[in-house]
Amino acid sequence: MDYRNKLVLAPMVRVGTLPFRLLAAQYGADITYGEEIIDHKIVKCERHVNESLGAIDFVERGTNNVVFRTCCEEKDRVVFQMGTANAVRALTAAQIVCAVVDINMGCPKSFSISGGMGAALLSNPELIHDILTTLRRNLDTEVTCKIRLLNSSQDTVELARRIEKTGVSALAVHGRRVKDRPRDPAKWNEIADVVASLSIPVIANGDVFEYEDFGRIKDATGAASVMVARGALWNASIFCAKGKSSWEDVKREYVRKCILWDNDIKSTKHTLKEMIIHYSSLELSEGKAVIKSETTADLATIYGEEEYYHFVASNRP
Repeated sequence: MDYRNKLVLAPMVRVGTLPFRLLAAQYGADITYGEEIIDHKIVKCERHVNESLGAIDFVERGTNNVVFRTCCEEKDRVVFQMGTANAVRALTAAQIVCAVVDINMGCPKSFSISGGMGAALLSNPELIHDILTTLRRNLDTEVTCKIRLLNSSQDTVELARRIEKTGVSALAVHGRRVKDRPRDPAKWNEIADVVASLSIPVIANGDVFEYEDFGRIKDATGAASVMVARGALWNASIFCAKGKSSWEDVKREYVRKCILWDNDIKSTKHTLKEMIIHYSSLELSEGKAVIKSETTADLATIYGEEEYYHFVASNRP
């Protein structure tokens, strides 16, 4: 995988499932990260070929719970993002998935840091080294990681240099510290400090909301590539050089992909609600209908895709 001059979909929990990754790619994303999945979950999974969908499912043993779904169409651009705090378990999980692996070192949410994962790793450089070197020595696939800024630019650069020495293929840097809120401006100047200190590709992340922002952050930081999260969540056509499609059209296209790939209804509803909150309100008729919906068929009705839903259902093996 080439990490230079790429537009990248960031990992987003409960959003970055297969339909959304394919949606982003349709609009121009070159690399698409899946949502963070904890190593404990993957090591409990078995790989199943889903002939009905034309997909590869990683299913929790003894259940019908699909933990991760992918397909041949995205094999050259998908990145499996893992939450881990254990090198051996990380390797076991990565060997099950057999895809490009990214280690999450930036998630500030309690479910991640409470287990020593995500942003908790930023204060444990020895464990970071152990995890990354173990993966690099034992995998044929590429390994990357995503971090946040540390308390000072110097600290971030020092950590980034240690990470580079493990042999990772690229480093994504979110231009905020753990304590920062989404409304706080991303510190592009501190991403630039990291870029200037490394030879591997750095992927800049933070405050990309329009297509023009890809060029702005790239020029400001010197980064090899640019990653976008909320800007893509609110309108995945941000990746399109010709300009954004209407959010109504993007929502319907997302629903169609969720129908086609039989996406988990909770994930689909969560993503739609995030789109609606940004542009409208969950208190209006659309939001209330999405909240009330219980099945993908219900969502197909809300968005006028009943005919497509029945076509897909009737032609599925």
